[in-house]
Amino acid sequence: MGGMGSGRGYQGGKATTSGCYQIDVRKLQRAGALTASASFGWHWSRNGESVASIRARAGGDRVTLSYSHKSSGGDWQAMDYPVRLEWTDCTLGGRRAWFLCPANGCGRRVALLYLGSAGIFACRHCYRLAYACQRETADNRAMRRADNIRERLGWQAGIANPSGGKPKGMHWRTFERLTAEHDAFVGVSLAGMAARLNLMERRLDGMGAALYPEG
Repeated sequence: MGGMGSGRGYQGGKATTSGCYQIDVRKLQRAGALTASASFGWHWSRNGESVASIRARAGGDRVTLSYSHKSSGGDWQAMDYPVRLEWTDCTLGGRRAWFLCPANGCGRRVALLYLGSAGIFACRHCYRLAYACQRETADNRAMRRADNIRERLGWQAGIANPSGGKPKGMHWRTFERLTAEHDAFVGVSLAGMAARLNLMERRLDGMGAALYPEG
């Protein structure tokens, strides 16, 4: 489990949340893993293969994490430390659990903790992680949103593919709204791609002029 989160998911020189292993207190609460004396495991997989795991135990107002960590060029180090929990009341009843970031001087209330280069699980603010979507260009974001709509409508993925029909049971008004949103996102995505291609062509023309000057 060495080097969790290091060297992965970098965009524009800054690490992103998608490049780090993370634990979600909401999933733990839904699974009933935050009850007193509960013990559980958490693992991550890639292509169906388990690539990392930790053990944890709940008790009172905290969850204790246990795992081994290996930094670049270093030795394996056993990690075992508590992460405090805080509970807040929900508007419609019940309570919601939060992690309190265990990094020194933080204590921020968060739902997600990430394993970064320091070898501990901490909040994204401490590791200065960006959300992957924050690094998307406008046309890539539009393409992703169009594909999300295509998935909801049961259409074949990819905006280059033809549109499909209305899913069974969906109201026509909903279908027409989603179709209009899809077409608008496709327009933005195609316009962005065309603009980038035009810019690339200009750069290539400029390189050609520099390499092969007339006369």
